[in-house]
Amino acid sequence: MVRALELALKGGRSVAPNPMVGAVLAYEGAVIGEGYHQRYGGPHAEVAALSSVEDRSLIPHSTLYVTLEPCAHFGKTPPCADLIIDSGIKRVVVGCRDPFPQVSGLGIERLINAGISVTEGVMELECRAMNRRFIVAQREKRPYCILKWAQTRDGFIARADLSSRWISSAPSRTLTHLWRSQEMAILVGRTTAAVDDPELTVRHAIGQNPVRIVIDPTLSLPQTLKLFNGATDTIILNTMRESTDGPIRFRRIDPLAWSCQALCSTLFQEGLTSIIVEGGATTLRSFIEAQLWDEARIFISATTFGAGIKAPSIPQKEQEQGQGQEQEQGGHMFTVGADTLITLQHPLLAARLGITTEVLQIPIELGVELLHL
Repeated sequence: MVRALELALKGGRSVAPNPMVGAVLAYEGAVIGEGYHQRYGGPHAEVAALSSVEDRSLIPHSTLYVTLEPCAHFGKTPPCADLIIDSGIKRVVVGCRDPFPQVSGLGIERLINAGISVTEGVMELECRAMNRRFIVAQREKRPYCILKWAQTRDGFIARADLSSRWISSAPSRTLTHLWRSQEMAILVGRTTAAVDDPELTVRHAIGQNPVRIVIDPTLSLPQTLKLFNGATDTIILNTMRESTDGPIRFRRIDPLAWSCQALCSTLFQEGLTSIIVEGGATTLRSFIEAQLWDEARIFISATTFGAGIKAPSIPQKEQEQGQGQEQEQGGHMFTVGADTLITLQHPLLAARLGITTEVLQIPIELGVELLHL
């Protein structure tokens, strides 16, 4: 199962909005086949593993290890449960159940009904943590939300006149671009879009651009902004217009129902299972107040402003339920260039993933070591 997890992680963002899945086929303790879900719409891990076996006569006498319950429905591909049954495999070891309603428990049930011995819950914590985006999205019908911001040592996110542009160091900005490549979408509010004119693409790291999301209720942003340059898919959340213009999609939300919950519901309906919220302060606070966040990643620079726009903050009552704003309160601290990076996890994240807080160890793909900082 360790090897299956290693394989699953290779899928990364390429498989979204599907989960990452790895599979290993073992005969008398030796691996004879392995595979993973490589891209959305492509062959599933079980198909790849079975296809890789050279001596197919060994398959009926082997054990299949798979990180996620085999699917039992026709989606982009046929049901993997049927493939396993037809292969003659007599034993399957499953990391965790699939929370997707059309699969949850049904794949395992189909295998058992076919006379296959099924063992569940092997390295279940690791399997659930790896697919935390998919699990939260399926359980709560919203994208997995990561909040990210940079603040000065004295707690400001911008100068009062909004003249400040960069607070964090160049290595921190490179790391931020790596994070963007790991999520399906990136979101900013109207003021950030208007003042900073960000492109919100992956330019300083290798990877796929996220879908750009802008909150612009009254459609007041000028079309000359970089967000309208067509470089990648962009969604404008507003209260006035529902239309599509090439890569730009305008999605209308009823002004009477406008809320972070409504925004997240709309994005889920667009097929987005994870977003990174990069600002500004008002937008970040609204997600915090609505309890619609799962992780927070905060860069603290050595710079001081003395005055300005206060940075958002995670309420102490939320921190103390988790693992903290440093080691004893909920997160971890890293040195990134001249900055300090603090990561936090929402205290309800364990419940959202269906695992206990005491054993929650989320593998956050921070990528700090990749930058050799």
